[in-house]
Amino acid sequence: MANNLFKSNNPILNDKSISKSKTASHQQEHNFGITKADNEVTTIKGAVDKTLMLFGLLLVTTLFSYYFGNQMLMIGGAIGGLIAVIVAVVKPTTAPIVAPIYALLEGLFVGGISAVYAAAFDGIVLQAVTLTFGTLLAMLVLYRSGLIKVTQKFRAGVMMATGAIFFVYILSFIGSFVGFNIPYLHEGGTIGIGISVVIIAVAALNLLLDFDMFERAEQARAPKYMEWMCALGLLVTLVWLYIEFLRILAKLKSD
Repeated sequence: MANNLFKSNNPILNDKSISKSKTASHQQEHNFGITKADNEVTTIKGAVDKTLMLFGLLLVTTLFSYYFGNQMLMIGGAIGGLIAVIVAVVKPTTAPIVAPIYALLEGLFVGGISAVYAAAFDGIVLQAVTLTFGTLLAMLVLYRSGLIKVTQKFRAGVMMATGAIFFVYILSFIGSFVGFNIPYLHEGGTIGIGISVVIIAVAALNLLLDFDMFERAEQARAPKYMEWMCALGLLVTLVWLYIEFLRILAKLKSD
């Protein structure tokens, strides 16, 4: 049962990082005969506070990039944010430093891409923001109500779908350099919009994995730095969801 507790399929909060933190914490308590105080372990409140802090940092650079940014800042933010996430996944103990860096860098990308869409479609940014936070609230209500249970099979299914989506995106990125386009992925029409709806649904389901990890990390008394990992995982999901809403709204407005 202890092993099952930390079998997470969240792209950021994976089995390896969570299990490693729990094992290290328990081993320290066993070796030295100590029990960590409440202020030294992960709590839901602490993870929520860290999430709000990261969102505040993201908002600062998003606004800057939206009004004063350029394409280089947008690309640099996207690449830098990706590197920050990889570092945090490989070495979760760096999360207290890396997570704020990710938020600042990703804000440059979010602000830049938002400006691009806003220039093409009036009001699209506000609509995407509203839909993103509306989805967040709706999924939180569903999670708290217990209408959707986050089981091992549920996690596996969401992760398989998430992995498939990112595999397609990687192929699309590579194809953009060699003249190959994946049909319908970036197109409007019934099929293109349908694909976007499916992707948004998968991104929304990832929010349930994030909420579940907040609770399981607290129950397992994971080390304090895991609050930053939980916050980072949720922020990554929210950014993904926001970008997907921009894309589907642009498709709808183009038709």
